Amino acid sequence: MKHTNTLHTETSPYLLQHASNPVHWKAWNAHTLQQAKAENKLMIVSIGYAACHWCHVMEHESFEDDEVAHVMNKNYISVKVDREERPDIDQIYINAVQIMTGSAGWPLNVVTLPDGRPVWGGTYFKKQHWIEALNQIQKIHQEAPNKLEEYANRLEQGMQKVDLIQLNTDTTPFSEFDTASLVKSWSANFDTEFGGYNQAPKFMMPNNYQFLLRYAVQQSDKNIAEHVHTTLTKMAYGGIYDAIGGGFSRYSVDSKWHIPHFEKMLYDNAQLVSLYSDAYAATKVALYKEVVEETLNFVSETLTDDSGAFYSSLDADSKTQSGALKEGAYYTYSEEELKTLIKEDFEIFKTYYNINSFGKWEENQYVLIRNKSNTDIAKQFSISKETLQHKKENWKAKLLVHRNKRSLPRLDDKSLTSWNALMLKAYVDAYKAFQKEEYLEAALKNARFITGQQLQKDGALFHNYKNGKSTINGYLEDYAAVIESFISLYQVTFDERWLHTAKELTQYTLTYFFDSEKQFFYFTSSEDEALITRLFEYRDNVIPASNSIMAKNLFKLAHYFNDDDFKNIAKQMLTNVLPEIEKYPIGFSNWLDLLLNYQLSFYEVVTMGKNAIEKNNQINKTYLPNVLVAGSTTKSNMFLCKNRFVNNETFIYVCTNNTCKTPFSETKKAIKEIKKRVKKNGKI
Repeated sequence: MKHTNTLHTETSPYLLQHASNPVHWKAWNAHTLQQAKAENKLMIVSIGYAACHWCHVMEHESFEDDEVAHVMNKNYISVKVDREERPDIDQIYINAVQIMTGSAGWPLNVVTLPDGRPVWGGTYFKKQHWIEALNQIQKIHQEAPNKLEEYANRLEQGMQKVDLIQLNTDTTPFSEFDTASLVKSWSANFDTEFGGYNQAPKFMMPNNYQFLLRYAVQQSDKNIAEHVHTTLTKMAYGGIYDAIGGGFSRYSVDSKWHIPHFEKMLYDNAQLVSLYSDAYAATKVALYKEVVEETLNFVSETLTDDSGAFYSSLDADSKTQSGALKEGAYYTYSEEELKTLIKEDFEIFKTYYNINSFGKWEENQYVLIRNKSNTDIAKQFSISKETLQHKKENWKAKLLVHRNKRSLPRLDDKSLTSWNALMLKAYVDAYKAFQKEEYLEAALKNARFITGQQLQKDGALFHNYKNGKSTINGYLEDYAAVIESFISLYQVTFDERWLHTAKELTQYTLTYFFDSEKQFFYFTSSEDEALITRLFEYRDNVIPASNSIMAKNLFKLAHYFNDDDFKNIAKQMLTNVLPEIEKYPIGFSNWLDLLLNYQLSFYEVVTMGKNAIEKNNQINKTYLPNVLVAGSTTKSNMFLCKNRFVNNETFIYVCTNNTCKTPFSETKKAIKEIKKRVKKNGKI
């Protein structure tokens, strides 16, 4: 490959994809920013990620084009940013484009002054529009630079107001917050046929359904429970789920979860494994178990490094037989292909996966989608469910062999600490539900990777890992996700080092990320380079906000270590966001989950004795979202465990704020007692 710019020295797969462009791309660094100022040149900041389909389209149409490159190289300093490596830079320019245009996404293309302040931007642009816009902006820069300066000043003022958080001094008890009415109004947006919300495109929003699942179970709300079940079932049926190889794509462009943007992201699959594991624990629906097993098999085979680290994503695009890149080429089939492969079972297969108008995509290509249960299909074709399952496994094996002969989607093989921690927790959640040792082993191996490679001697985390090298100072998302995953790991192993490491990382965030005046955490460390503005990330999105994860971490650690500071900060953080929750609950589901800890009964369940791990495993298999577990097989000085070990006995203590009643020796009786107390004290 002929390298025509400096990106060939980078490790980001996204930046390397642009290393042979005729555009003189540079990476975001101090040297690039200084060059822009020294030459008084406007910058083009172009942000995307390796699996982004429309990023590839714009690259092919514009950034590989000599005419476009001439305009960019003559008048601008052009900077490529991998949004996954630098979410801090990405969020600043996302906010700017949202202010300027009302929406934003990727690719994100922004023109800035030499000092980095934005003056114009948008997402995908066709070649001619892009050239015309750049020429017009350059003309203004030459003839009336004050206009750009004035606009940059106004825009900067607007950006400073985005994601502002205020200290809320309201002392109204959490118990008075009307969660039930909020959920009722929220449900008006539900799609009762296909699940999710009444809109397209459809994103899966796992944390929304984590909260709704918990709410449905604890409030015995059959309507919410039915919606969660419909959503999880239809997502598993839809083309957004890879029926052949396992794993989920990022979102669907339609309302029935059928046609995805075919990129597969680690963070989606991690959170969905956690969600389906919890849903299985609550309902024992076999489909949920199948989804977890197949998704983790996909992660193990495709997104896992020998070190135990997890890769970031698979691209949406792959090459067709002609050599052209096409979205979804790896995953779709013609009817003729399927007839040849499936042979005598084709009529059953055709009905099962809708090789008809319901499942058609384009140009005689089909994306497999279900709309009937195994029971219904077995009944329709007068076969047993066992026979159908055997046939299904045979179909999948044939189609997997067939498609693996195709060009594979490109792999983004960098490892991000935050996303790795989400997958670590996913393995722990799957282990809780299914008790498969290989799930725990994968979680432990990844935890050792994080502590061995990403955790520095001074207590800081790195954000990125690639080719044996750890880089980029960690963001709040890295600390929040690692703390959460290490707490979860303690809860299945009772190995106290994971809990102590979680506490140490929390202390680090309080030193370098915390605003004591606002009682909230910044997204970037005080040790990091200063950008245009320093942001708070507090609205939950496809991934929960780093601040909502931190608030939940502090709540749990306050219980584990009897720490009043942790307890008070968690409560104040939740208080700060309550006014906004009422307006937009979809964007605060992780905060709402924390709120339920205060509004409903919450218990510490402490298991002490030789058989503590075995008994705790039984507790973990049960869906108990209002429980924090602790324990030890030996004497322990941990706050919740101290003075509770009895030789030759294994006792289970059910406690509230470390006040416990008579312990149980039988796990079933302890679980029964918890459920009885929840039912008694469980209505909001």
